[in-house]
Amino acid sequence: MSIHLFKLQRYLTHVDQYFRHPPALNKWYQAYRLFSNVSSPNAHRLNTVVPKGFEKYFPGSGGKGPKPKDPAGDQRPPVPPKEPAPGGVPPEGGQPKQPTPGPSPGGRGAPPPPSSGGSGGGSNSWRGLEFKITPGGQNNFFNNRTALAVLVGGGIAAYFTYTNSLYREITWKDFVSTYLLKGYVDKLEVVNKKWVRVKLLPGAPDSIHDLWFAIGSVDSFERNLENVQTEHGIDAGGYVPVLYKTEADASTLLSAASWLLPILFFVWLFRRAGSAMGQMGGMGGKGSGGMFGMGNTTARIVKENVGTSFKDVAGCEEAKIEIMEFVNFLKNPQQYLDLGAKIPKGAILTGPPGTGKTLLAKATAGEAGVPFITVSGSEFLEMFVGVGPSRVRDMFALARKNSPCILFIDEIDAIGRKRGGRSMGGHSEQENTLNQLLVELDGFAPQQNVIVLAATNRMDILDSALLRPGRFDRQVFVGLPDIKGRASVFKVHLQRLKTSLDKDALARKLSARTPGFSGADVSNVCNEAALIAARDLNTEIELKHFEAAIDRVIAGMEKKSQVLQPEEKKQVAYHEAGHAVCGWFLQHADPILKVSIIPRGKALGYAQYMPKEQYLYTKDQLFDRMCVMLGGRVAEIIFFNRISTGAQDDLQKITQSAYSQVVRFGMSDKVGYVSFDMPQQGDMVFDKPYSEATAQLIDDEVRGIIKRAFDFTLELLTSKKELIDKVALRLLENEILSRDDMIELVGPRPFKEKTTYEEFVEGTGSLEEDTSLPKGLQDWNKDRQKEKDAKDAKEKQKASN
Repeated sequence: MSIHLFKLQRYLTHVDQYFRHPPALNKWYQAYRLFSNVSSPNAHRLNTVVPKGFEKYFPGSGGKGPKPKDPAGDQRPPVPPKEPAPGGVPPEGGQPKQPTPGPSPGGRGAPPPPSSGGSGGGSNSWRGLEFKITPGGQNNFFNNRTALAVLVGGGIAAYFTYTNSLYREITWKDFVSTYLLKGYVDKLEVVNKKWVRVKLLPGAPDSIHDLWFAIGSVDSFERNLENVQTEHGIDAGGYVPVLYKTEADASTLLSAASWLLPILFFVWLFRRAGSAMGQMGGMGGKGSGGMFGMGNTTARIVKENVGTSFKDVAGCEEAKIEIMEFVNFLKNPQQYLDLGAKIPKGAILTGPPGTGKTLLAKATAGEAGVPFITVSGSEFLEMFVGVGPSRVRDMFALARKNSPCILFIDEIDAIGRKRGGRSMGGHSEQENTLNQLLVELDGFAPQQNVIVLAATNRMDILDSALLRPGRFDRQVFVGLPDIKGRASVFKVHLQRLKTSLDKDALARKLSARTPGFSGADVSNVCNEAALIAARDLNTEIELKHFEAAIDRVIAGMEKKSQVLQPEEKKQVAYHEAGHAVCGWFLQHADPILKVSIIPRGKALGYAQYMPKEQYLYTKDQLFDRMCVMLGGRVAEIIFFNRISTGAQDDLQKITQSAYSQVVRFGMSDKVGYVSFDMPQQGDMVFDKPYSEATAQLIDDEVRGIIKRAFDFTLELLTSKKELIDKVALRLLENEILSRDDMIELVGPRPFKEKTTYEEFVEGTGSLEEDTSLPKGLQDWNKDRQKEKDAKDAKEKQKASN
């Protein structure tokens, strides 16, 4: 039987009218008025079929709801006659209609009382919520399932509320004194061995309620009941009968729900997954989403302007030319096809973090002129099995649909790790994703005009099948910029900064002071300089702000508030003075730039040097560097005759350098010209590539190298003890010493050194980075075919004229 629910607005309106404007009638008459109005022929009904038993609420229906008249003429139903306003005269004449509670024809609720003097109408009528259980019902807020769930839940709640109202808990004492001894008890029912229901004789007090009390155990209940009846002289034949029952109570229902609901949830989950799989629109299509659309690709097509172009990329000209060539092929393919060349299918950008791999991809997206699809490697890995391969298929289907295009996969090492023979769990899913990627890159299905770019800084862990020609043909290394490259990067980032300094000269000076900085570090220095200038309310950025920014990036934040005891501060000063003086008198040591005992980051003091651009180191150069790092520990021994924990970082670098000389660089005569791979930080080491005897020989050689460096440093600083004392005392006084202060205290350095940009780039050809393009790429961002067609069209037009 269909269940009919009246409009919520009408119901709420009647209730509001009922309570706000009660006539001078009793409450029963008011209820009659309320429901008689609801059941009037003009009341809105949700179904034309009247259920059995409700015919009296629909007079004249003959067991059915109001029948609409047959449409005539243009098959449009006639407009119903306008209902007269309350108190007005009907069209046929007759008595004025009495006002009845309910919404006015165009108002949003019951009419206001006469004393209000306001209008009950309104232009914004509010339509109530309509509950329908009939099939195919449409509702903006609730559908059939929602209404059914509400009804079922309400019915269950009403049932438990009603049954709980029939029960009343009593104590054992009340049971014995009030009911048992007075002979009102007919029988007892022990339910689930937990509680007892008391059944009273007809006519007994509280017979309309089911009395109950809890018991600890059945044995104790039976024993206590028997003792009570025996003590009060009740014969055994007159004992109250006891029945035992097992019923489903609330705890039983909760226990059943605890395992039934998860089963129902998983049944619904798998049905939902099956329906999603059934809606697949073909392999790789948008319908192949799997469970809840998990298999759909998360790649997005970059259509808007990303705000980055190739002119914003500097310091990696060779890599930029490689990427430009890919874009040029998509725009001018005939230039290569005429020579029989095929463009590489893909390229991997590799290099240290912060060198501009993703920036190159963003610049490509900004100037490609073709669809640019980007995705991250981690987006292929999910907890559901099969999601990764599905997303790979969907991604390449999207790329083929938008060809010619460029597909960029950032951090490809997330899915491109080397495959192993003992893979389990999530690692197996990662291998399946990699296999699907290999098939899409170079399988039976050809990839037409889809160029795949990828970026990673973990080239060593990628699978070899991914790197072979035919998949990623080119491996573009984006390394750290040299001094000329850093100058170009500084020029790019200095353009947006407000400063009165010559930006070209400033870029060269800062480039000379930041060896080993990546493009991200250079960007950070420029931004920090602007922040420091703004912190002091400066109107423009000055040179001192850039110097402070470099110190901030290298050594960390300055901690002027950190309190050091005088003895500790003195020891730090002599420690840093030992580094400075030792490096001043060693030929292969880097020129010193600044010495400070102001704590920064984790360091209590630091010495800043200006290393030159150098890629090869001799044994003597490495030895001098070790001596400089030992200068702080040796100075502590000379002046305090004790050592501290302040040299821990120095000793770690010394040990690493000594092991590298023996194990990797073959600089030990006893170990020989061999090179072994040293474990990186975080790697698990199960065995060594050499024997125990070789390991012992390596340890002895390392100790010997460090011992020779220590003895040499001790001898050097002992002879320069007075200079160390002068530098340390000036440090305690000023806290910071510059290069000019060192020259004043120690004298000029006895070796020739390079300190300016021009001196560093001398003999390298030019002062600036070579940014010229090959002839074939000089018009890389122009479509030559379109220009040729336009030129031919103009010539034809001239010829016709």
